[in-house]
Amino acid sequence: MDKEAMLIGGRLHRKIQRSMGSDYHAEISLKTEIPRDGFRIQVEGRADGIIIHEETGETEVTVDEIKGVLRDLEHITEPVKVHLAQAKCYAYIYAGQKGLENIGVQLTYCHLDTEEIKRFEEKFTIDELKEWFDNLIRQYEKWARFQIEWEKTRNASIKKVEFPFSYRPGQRDVAAAVYRTILRRKKLFIQAPTGVGKTISTVFPAVKAVGERLGDKIFYLTAKTITRTVAEQAFRTMKDQGLSMKVITLTAKEKICFCEETLCNPESCPYAKGHFDRVNDAVYDMLISGNEMNRSAIERQAEKFRVCPFELSLDISTWVDAVICDYNYVFDPNAHLKRFFSEGSSGNYIFLIDEAHNLVERGREMYSAVLYKEDLLELKRQVKNLDARLARRLGDVNKLFLELKRECEDYQILNSVSHIALKLMNLLTEMERFLEEPSGDEIRESVLNLYFQVRSFVSIHDILDENYVIYSELEDDGRFKLKLFCVNPAANLQNYLEFGSGTVFFSATLLPIHYYKSLLSVEKDDYAIYAESPFPRENMLLLQARDVSTRYTMRSESMYRRYADYIGRMAECKKGNYMAFFPSYRFMEEVYDQFVHKAEGIDVLLQAQNMDEREREEFLEEFDRERENSLVGFCVMGGVFSEGIDLTADRLIGAVIVGTGLPQVCNDREIVKGYFDSRGMRGFDYAYLYPGINKVLQSAGRVIRTETDRGVVLLLDDRFSRRQYRDSFPREWENCQICSAATLSDYMESFWK
Repeated sequence: MDKEAMLIGGRLHRKIQRSMGSDYHAEISLKTEIPRDGFRIQVEGRADGIIIHEETGETEVTVDEIKGVLRDLEHITEPVKVHLAQAKCYAYIYAGQKGLENIGVQLTYCHLDTEEIKRFEEKFTIDELKEWFDNLIRQYEKWARFQIEWEKTRNASIKKVEFPFSYRPGQRDVAAAVYRTILRRKKLFIQAPTGVGKTISTVFPAVKAVGERLGDKIFYLTAKTITRTVAEQAFRTMKDQGLSMKVITLTAKEKICFCEETLCNPESCPYAKGHFDRVNDAVYDMLISGNEMNRSAIERQAEKFRVCPFELSLDISTWVDAVICDYNYVFDPNAHLKRFFSEGSSGNYIFLIDEAHNLVERGREMYSAVLYKEDLLELKRQVKNLDARLARRLGDVNKLFLELKRECEDYQILNSVSHIALKLMNLLTEMERFLEEPSGDEIRESVLNLYFQVRSFVSIHDILDENYVIYSELEDDGRFKLKLFCVNPAANLQNYLEFGSGTVFFSATLLPIHYYKSLLSVEKDDYAIYAESPFPRENMLLLQARDVSTRYTMRSESMYRRYADYIGRMAECKKGNYMAFFPSYRFMEEVYDQFVHKAEGIDVLLQAQNMDEREREEFLEEFDRERENSLVGFCVMGGVFSEGIDLTADRLIGAVIVGTGLPQVCNDREIVKGYFDSRGMRGFDYAYLYPGINKVLQSAGRVIRTETDRGVVLLLDDRFSRRQYRDSFPREWENCQICSAATLSDYMESFWK
């Protein structure tokens, strides 16, 4: 939508300029330099038009600034301040260069759909403009001076910083590879097992690269809160060595908002009222007063200056050296930071992408779009007595959905939905008109929610290519949906990675590497390294049982009992804390029921669905308690306890992996399978095997977290013996041994002795 609006806006600009006659001089470049102590400030731009009108010996000059808008022009009653300021800058520069005493400023607003025009005009003397412009430069000067002086301080400190630890095996190679990648402006994929110290091994060379002016800013991107904390600690460790670097962690608006409901308007939020009057002082104060910019520091500053904490953090991010944030701040077309990732941005950033295996599914979500027929119909019902025009547009789209529904039994792959996208664009116009007018909060909320879904659908439709599959689906609950499914997100991710001077993807489970390369990058010459684990292999006992299976055809009460028996024997053999990971909640509960009936002298925890943050903390706190019995936590593979948690030493001494982690068969997965099969690639592996193995590796990775940890990993599924699964194992798993329920105790007793 942004690019489409820009194209329409550019066309309208040219149309207006051509219609203005011979007095109108279009696209005039303007530039001025203002000397300051130690540096110069250069202000430059291009005026849309300079109108030079001569009559009876008098020359009148007006600077014209054209803005394309989607708002109804009746709602624009005065020029937008930032637009007026832009035009006044051009007027001051032009008047000064031409020796004019007076000059006019004109703001031309043009509606992108109707092409209706509304103009605002003001006259200024050169003295008025000079006073205004000098004040503007004085305000900006302190920011420019801060930036120049801070950069000198920062780079001097970077030169002195050394790697903060003794290098572990493989760690120096990782750090060197990261620096080389940034130097050569390339991409690097790192498979680095737990213990390599991935975070410090990527952050340290990235910091060094900033000091060498190879990148302007570091973006450390993560999928989970816990990994953000690890990144913060890495920067803190280097600051303890004398590094001067400003680092901010961005927290989601919903989490950091001070209000019970996130209503971002001055009427509902006291922090939004007058925010822009105070925010610059809040930002500057924080920049010069300290380098710690985590969530609590941002909240304190926002309270002190009575500003929105989320918007404050975004404004501060412009001036810092490193930003720690979720993937969506860079890659999501609806949520990315436009100040960094839009046309005209400098694009010299270093991207460090942690837990990069998560970016495949996140990428698919970010670049896909869905609309439900029932949502369109429900909104039509709500507005039919309030707004006939909007109800009619909703009805038009609903009819097209109804036609598709009649043709669809389960799901249907479609070649094109351009006719629907066209109707949706008409619907968007009506929704925007409705939202401009006063209405009840409840109905407004309903329109707004669907508006964003429709806008996303239209935006994604604009970028459809061979990486997409369009399909309709009649879901089990009777709801009918239309989906633009991004099967391979690599090309869309590339649009944002091009803002990078170097990109590093890293994870403890980035296997097989060719799978992640094909879904996260479009380049054919990306680097890849496999960092050896620094932990002694003899510290982990890896066993596999062949007499159990999680396949649907094999599921029965006797099979659940067999799984429960394995878990019980493991917990009885050595007292300690264990986790058992299952392919689904249902399978977990079946085995749990069998386990609690016969397991005596073993404490048990069961992961519940939709646990909140406090419940998750309480679950993990049980692994810290002193107890007389063994503890077994029943968890779900791919859930909150299978990734990103650190239970070191004897807090966890064993993990049972029940099944191969294969995702459940569903239409999305089958579409992925068909997509890669049609391209001569192994569709089953891309849709099921590799995502499943990743879950297995993540779950197993909870056991050995430090050089001194010892533990047992038990793989329970006969399919682990197949070659396609074994080929996906990491090198550290080469010594996997086969056991049975009868021999399990012998293996474990021998290992623990």
